[in-house]
Amino acid sequence: MPEKVVLSWSGGKDSAMALEALLGDDRYEVVGLLTSVAEEYKRISHHGVREELLDRQAESIGLPLDKLYLPSDGGVPCTNEHYEKLMREALQPYCDAGVMRVAHGDLFLEDLRAYREKNLARMEMRGVFPLWKRDTAELIQTFIRSGYKAYLSCVEPVLGESFAGRAIDADLIADLPEGVDPCGEYGEYHSFVFDGPIFRQPIDVSVGEVVCRDTRYYAELLPR
Repeated sequence: MPEKVVLSWSGGKDSAMALEALLGDDRYEVVGLLTSVAEEYKRISHHGVREELLDRQAESIGLPLDKLYLPSDGGVPCTNEHYEKLMREALQPYCDAGVMRVAHGDLFLEDLRAYREKNLARMEMRGVFPLWKRDTAELIQTFIRSGYKAYLSCVEPVLGESFAGRAIDADLIADLPEGVDPCGEYGEYHSFVFDGPIFRQPIDVSVGEVVCRDTRYYAELLPR
């Protein structure tokens, strides 16, 4: 019998590829998606994507979606301790239902994986990392060849304003500066996936204005 797993879902390309891998692995049954949302702005944490677009993703994928709303104090994000408490509360219903696995789309950051596994172990849960140690140059090419479509929703200064809102395609990968991971695993960019093999139908979205906030550039992705 497959193990039930909930996927930590960001709406971006790594989450999409992780979900596809899980759906194709008969060891697991994906029971839902869990996403952190900035309570003040009603946007996906770090990615800056509107909650409405997140809802449309889950609807098209056909999986239940749970949201963990992260509070802020005057624009200051909640502390790690508060975040961990909220995450435990969000995961407790899964534990109670016998779902003891949480999947993540992490690629190679050892400290991040160790942090996740340490927190999950406190609840006697375990992590699943279906993309772990995949070559990121190969993975992004697989993402493109598989028919996924995504926009960069947030970029760091190392990329600059001109990259915000761009589609993930061969031209984008060719234009990445030297030293930037092809999958943005160091946080160089975040994305929003609006079409691909895991979707029943594409998400109708357009790219609006680009704004700078806290040194990062965010593309306003607009539902249509």
